[in-house]
Amino acid sequence: MVMDDAIRKRIYEILEEQKISLTALALKSLMTPSTLFEFMNGRTQMPKADTVKRICYGAGMRLRDFYARDYFDDFDDVVR
Repeated sequence: MVMDDAIRKRIYEILEEQKISLTALALKSLMTPSTLFEFMNGRTQMPKADTVKRICYGAGMRLRDFYARDYFDDFDDVVR
């Protein structure tokens, strides 16, 4: 799995856990819904760290909780 896919997967989990829409998460995250839709639909790649922090803010979670999933442990796109 590449990082983009892992982040998308985590966002989908958050939407399901909190029973909110992508639009609602974007607005709570203080970003335009189109920004999040573009990433989720694969039109843009790898969000900036600030964008992930905003998503965490909107979801009411810490950054470490966002990345606390096993699928973030191994990436095909990591430069070594």
